[in-house]
Amino acid sequence: MSEEFVDAFRDAALAKRLAEELRSLQLERPLTIMHVCGTHEHAIARAGIRSFLPEGLRLVAGPGCPVCVCPARDIDLAVSAARREGFIVATFGDMFRVPATVSSLEEERASGRDVRVIYSPLDAVRLAREHPDREVVFVAVGFETTAGPIAASLLNEPPPNLTVIPSLRLIPPALRFLLDAGIGPVEGFLLPGHVSTVLGREGYSFLESEDGAHGVIAGFEPIDILNAVIELVGMALRAEAPRVVNQYTRVVSEQGNRKARELISSVFVETDSEWRGIGAIPRSGLVPGPGFAHLDAAGRHRLEPEVPPVDVRPGCLCHEVILGKTEPETCPLFGTACTPRRPHGPCMVSSEGTCMARYQYRPMKRKP
Repeated sequence: MSEEFVDAFRDAALAKRLAEELRSLQLERPLTIMHVCGTHEHAIARAGIRSFLPEGLRLVAGPGCPVCVCPARDIDLAVSAARREGFIVATFGDMFRVPATVSSLEEERASGRDVRVIYSPLDAVRLAREHPDREVVFVAVGFETTAGPIAASLLNEPPPNLTVIPSLRLIPPALRFLLDAGIGPVEGFLLPGHVSTVLGREGYSFLESEDGAHGVIAGFEPIDILNAVIELVGMALRAEAPRVVNQYTRVVSEQGNRKARELISSVFVETDSEWRGIGAIPRSGLVPGPGFAHLDAAGRHRLEPEVPPVDVRPGCLCHEVILGKTEPETCPLFGTACTPRRPHGPCMVSSEGTCMARYQYRPMKRKP
């Protein structure tokens, strides 16, 4: 894909026309659109797209950040592993500073534990091969996009001293949960570009049922997002039957990446899983399946949280933010007791977190 091709989706004049078209839309009733992608939130906040929304239209963030929905228990297990003699804990950078119940992996490393930030599942495999006399525990966090590479790494004869703490979540069950739970009148979903490369448009076909909702798969440039929001509003105003539109055809196909899905299903099986601050969502998580159970760190090493896990810390509203019930700016801790340097909740830690995006791109106060 050439740079000139991508630049077409950043054309300032076209973006301005689309923003004016969006702002001019006349709504007969309030509408709510939800995205489920941390990268979309950052793109929306960076471009100031919410400032162009017509009166009565809300564009809210959903549970689209895998780090933010990772339950405290999974991090507590990683902390427990880090405190064991001869153990190395490998984690993606976003997980490093997420507060769990009594500690974080950053605090554990500051205390002298061997916690290492990695950039790929292959780094965890390499660590285990380089340290055959030690146990390497990989904190495997992510959605479908990350689950594929993790599965591929575990299929390629991983070292016997490598295990994983699986904290992998699936987007379609979360969308079903949001619709079934009746959290509010969500008219449609701005569907995640990265995850959709794996699922394809057909992965959201369940949204086109009578009790479903409109969906538009979109990329991450301002023109992508503006087009998608205009399309979703139009479908809602025309009272069309629910349907899913793929506007990200330069990357996402109808069938998605079948090879990636085969890799995932060859290693993992679906299970009911906890989402931080939300609760259990049926068949929304992945754990090692038959033939791979020996890779589960909690089972092999008998890891347990040292205290009962606490997902929602006092005063934190992350659980309401990721359900679209409240905006980060309404949280009394936002930007004061909770900042990227001193995060109180996971939404202010992750590069995909809604609170982090709103803080990073917040309007700066002018000095008098």
